[in-house]
Amino acid sequence: MKPLYLGLTITLLLFGRLACGQREGGLRLNQLQAVATHNSYKLAVDAGVMAQLMILDTNQARALDYAHPPLREQLDLGVLGLEIDLLFDPEGGRYAEPYGLKMQRSAGEQPTELDRAVMDRPGFKVLHVQDIDYRSSCATFMHCLKELSEWSGAHPRHLPIMVSINAKEGGIDRPGFVEALPFTDTAFAALDGEILSVFPPEQLLRPEEIRDTFATLRDAVRAGNWPEVEGLRGRFFFVLDGGTEQTAVYTSGHPSLNGRVMFVATDPVADEAAILFMNDPVGKEDEIEQRVQEGYLVRTRADAGTVEARLADYGRLRSAIGSGAHYISTDYERADPRFGNDYEVRLPQGRMVRCNPVTGGEVCTDPAID
Repeated sequence: MKPLYLGLTITLLLFGRLACGQREGGLRLNQLQAVATHNSYKLAVDAGVMAQLMILDTNQARALDYAHPPLREQLDLGVLGLEIDLLFDPEGGRYAEPYGLKMQRSAGEQPTELDRAVMDRPGFKVLHVQDIDYRSSCATFMHCLKELSEWSGAHPRHLPIMVSINAKEGGIDRPGFVEALPFTDTAFAALDGEILSVFPPEQLLRPEEIRDTFATLRDAVRAGNWPEVEGLRGRFFFVLDGGTEQTAVYTSGHPSLNGRVMFVATDPVADEAAILFMNDPVGKEDEIEQRVQEGYLVRTRADAGTVEARLADYGRLRSAIGSGAHYISTDYERADPRFGNDYEVRLPQGRMVRCNPVTGGEVCTDPAID
């Protein structure tokens, strides 16, 4: 299977009209299916570090051996979902001297240094694995947010964009490595604050808008209370992809996320349930489809650890597409020429977004968004 890439897709996806039949209220957010990217900020691991990783653990090294273009270029392609990893750095400088840089210097290499003026500044830092995989196209969360805001200002009619947030804690337990700080209520309040400092409230889709007059956010979602796509043009929504403990901290004192900026990826029985992350679709197509039919937004993944891309294996992508998951995340919005194949993730007919095959129903007379 080879995806068909249509040269006009970008322009048509971003600025065209929905080629879907209308129902009362119009096409809604949960009736779309779109391509998203995983660790969207990530640049390539330093060559000197990668060489050492290949010696220590070849499989782990290969799993880290991917990169993305800047966020704005991904959005230009038609990507509608991004993922950003954050580390809490309230005093600044905690991640300015990664072990990988020190290792390369000790070996007589001259690696490109991180921008100390940026890394020493207090605020959330953006990187995958501190000390090893620390190259990012936007080194701080504020940098990422401003890039998104500027792109949105230049494309005010864009479709709604999901930004998932992975709040990193802990680290590699080895001498010389830095442990990431925990995400406390103070950290999450600062995180919400940074988002609101860049995006005005009217440009954000927040949980309380979905909840409306329903008893819980979950009730609203299961009743299909997602907004119309037309009213979401030019807007963003953020999702905290944290574990049980982080979710508990973020939701404490905020029933159904009242007053919070972000949604949370959580268990479908929780009052705060609206968006589910079900990352492996293989063998779980029916389960994902059930959750989609129940009203939840679902993100899944087309590939992981560079495995599918190296083998040009589209099986996981086919499972993801068929499940009706709304956001299909990939490390390959563009093919990696090093692999000698043209594996990249597209929806049927080379599209980046279309009407959802499970929830579209009679709304979609044509399964494309033109």
